[in-house]
Amino acid sequence: MSVNRYDNLFIQSNINPFPYTSKLKGRDKKLPPRDRENHGLRLQRQLDHLWQEAKDQDDYRTAVSLPIRQGTYIEFESLPDFDLASKSLEDRAKGIRLLNVRTVKVQEKEVKKATVFVPKGRENNYLKKVEQYLNNETKTGKPKNQKLINSIENIKLAVLESFWPISQIKWIPEEKPEWCEIWLSSDLAEVEENFRRLISQTLNLPLQNEALRFPERTVVLLKANRTQLMELILLSSDIAEIRKAAEINSFFIEMENSEQSDWARELVERIEIDDELDVCICILDTGINNGHVMIEPLLRDEDRNSYDDAWGLDDHNGHGTKMAGLSAFGDIKAALEESGKIKIYHNLESSKIIPNTGENDPKLYGAITSTVISNHMINNPHRKRIICMAVTAPKYETGDGSPSSWSAAIDELTSGFLDEEKKLFIVSAGNINDNNEWTNYPESNMSLSVQNPAQSWNALSVGAYTEKTEVEARQHKGMEVVAPNGGLSPFSSTSLIWDNKWPIKPEILMEGGNALKDSFGCYTSEELSSLTTYYKPFERHFDYINATSAATAKAAWLAAQIQSKYPDAWPETLRGLMVHSAEWTETMKSQFLEGNQKKDYRKLLRICGFGVPDLNRAIYCMNNSVNLIVQSELQPYDKKADGSYKTKDMHIHELPWPKDILLGMGESNVKMKVTLSYFIEPGPGEIGWKDRYRYPSCLLRFDVNGTDSKESFLQRINAAADSDDNDLDSGGGNVKWVLGKQNRHLGSIHSDLWQGTAAELATSNFIGIYPAVGWWRERSWIGRWDRKIRYSLIVSLISEEETVDLYTPIITSIKTTVPIKI
Repeated sequence: MSVNRYDNLFIQSNINPFPYTSKLKGRDKKLPPRDRENHGLRLQRQLDHLWQEAKDQDDYRTAVSLPIRQGTYIEFESLPDFDLASKSLEDRAKGIRLLNVRTVKVQEKEVKKATVFVPKGRENNYLKKVEQYLNNETKTGKPKNQKLINSIENIKLAVLESFWPISQIKWIPEEKPEWCEIWLSSDLAEVEENFRRLISQTLNLPLQNEALRFPERTVVLLKANRTQLMELILLSSDIAEIRKAAEINSFFIEMENSEQSDWARELVERIEIDDELDVCICILDTGINNGHVMIEPLLRDEDRNSYDDAWGLDDHNGHGTKMAGLSAFGDIKAALEESGKIKIYHNLESSKIIPNTGENDPKLYGAITSTVISNHMINNPHRKRIICMAVTAPKYETGDGSPSSWSAAIDELTSGFLDEEKKLFIVSAGNINDNNEWTNYPESNMSLSVQNPAQSWNALSVGAYTEKTEVEARQHKGMEVVAPNGGLSPFSSTSLIWDNKWPIKPEILMEGGNALKDSFGCYTSEELSSLTTYYKPFERHFDYINATSAATAKAAWLAAQIQSKYPDAWPETLRGLMVHSAEWTETMKSQFLEGNQKKDYRKLLRICGFGVPDLNRAIYCMNNSVNLIVQSELQPYDKKADGSYKTKDMHIHELPWPKDILLGMGESNVKMKVTLSYFIEPGPGEIGWKDRYRYPSCLLRFDVNGTDSKESFLQRINAAADSDDNDLDSGGGNVKWVLGKQNRHLGSIHSDLWQGTAAELATSNFIGIYPAVGWWRERSWIGRWDRKIRYSLIVSLISEEETVDLYTPIITSIKTTVPIKI
């Protein structure tokens, strides 16, 4: 039979949620045994000494007419390799605020530290808790406050280092003032106003106008040295954290191009632009010069803006115009070599976020990013906008995957928190720009971290691979390419060195070019890069671009094709389809997959993401390969009668599998791929995001029944349906995932593949979507516990036998598929 292509199947059924309670039990804190009397008395002495020290400090400042803050910062510390009951340190009713939680390595052991602000008049709060610990028992006969007091090893006044992430301690300024992010402990405008007034009236330090707001946090940029930062802590009662300000990277090598300008004119004559769908790619960069004959039809003057009017609109560097060429055409070289009509389904927008001059004070780029996108949304609110940015800040890279103010701003922007509009944001993972490092390929890639802000949970972060391995032998005699065909590009950064609690980054790889090497070193090459547009068309029309910038522009083009094909697809769905359609090349697997264990796939994921996406796999079904898509929402949390909070809803989707056909295929190999995509709202205000102070607003998970019956499946995953205490991660239903839950349950997009016999897959037709803990529930006082979260679920059933027709029976039965009612 012939193999036909069909549109993806969007299931538009209403989902009936039912009560969900996780069967996973919270881990008890690892607390040290204590001698009650000795330990309590020792902590009493520490507190007495601490408050006397704080009083002496205030008395001295008052005597010399220096202002004092209305409270005290103190730091709590655990025993090495034991927990700290940090959530019990806070008492919001009394104004006692937990500001940050950190983990410090001490002689290969982990020490937990927490910084707390205690307002004036509340100095006896912890002393009372210690006294109760010494003198009172609970109903079970244990010392009162035992978990909290036993977890505390030391208490002391906070110092400057108490406010810095552990990974950034080395960047605390010394005598020379440096730009720093000051994270205020409130999102109220009056707190920011008071802080700015305090700075202007006392320290008179440079302070940038931009500000970022997150739940319970405001971020401003201040230029100060160590002494001034220490004085700042003594003055202000509103500091939660301090971090090094991000500084963006320089842009990439300009490459010569001998192409003739008449190629561009001939190409433009073959363009047919269909903008009825109003899809656009919004490029955040150095600006775009739309005087170029190939860009002018796609970018109107009114669709260009700049963060600062003084910067102008034109591309001063060339990088933005390079990005525009690939974002518009995908593969310009292929377009030039064709002779037929070229259909373009999207247009361009430009936001200039980079100043013209090379040396500028660092900016709060999260605020700049939010501002320019907001301007585009106001000017054209109904456009289906794909945001594309290949600007990173590698200079002060922590290398651990933790969020930054910039990445958190992207998460806030894409989540729809600011304007109720979800957005697809595509960002480059960042590059290895040092050709000396390319000589150590691919080890250099594995040691270089994905760069800020590509650690964003909601953004689609793009790395680079390459199929460019052919060069002119006479011109490059004695040289060879660095990367093999289908391998990781020499330029691409990875997340291999990250803590595994952070998302898989980059999620996908696109063509980013290759490099040459000889006995003397490594070099970039025009032949091993992508052809694109040049920003000074009066000099020449074409230029070359490589690395993750090229990959990001091509990813934006790919997303525009999917959006044009499916105008009603959500941004979550576009991101999901790009990841869902991605596969590793055989070269990648030979480079980095060392075995078939889950840890082996984790390494491959951290280097190559989910692989290289394929447009046809993303937008089409075939007879033997069917894509089902569900766009839905659920309410993850609810309020109990006693005022506490709990998980609320779970969705069960019944898949319209052709059971008779699958059972008839018997032992034939079949694959089921599942991808779950959703956007979180960031809560980036705590260093370490420990206990209830977590980064994502809500987490979602998926599971399938495998060979379990519907009843067994529900009992396995839902404590609301069955009170037995089972471990959710113990598996069930004979489902043998390739990646496994520990690898896929990271970030806000989860994808995995199950390969089994057709008979096994025949009964695996139930998928559960359920919530996990996030700050919407844990920070209930912010009032977002009853919010709903959207998600896109993509499921593919794939047979290796091309003669099998799975599509026809699925499309026949899909209209009768109904959600399960519990």
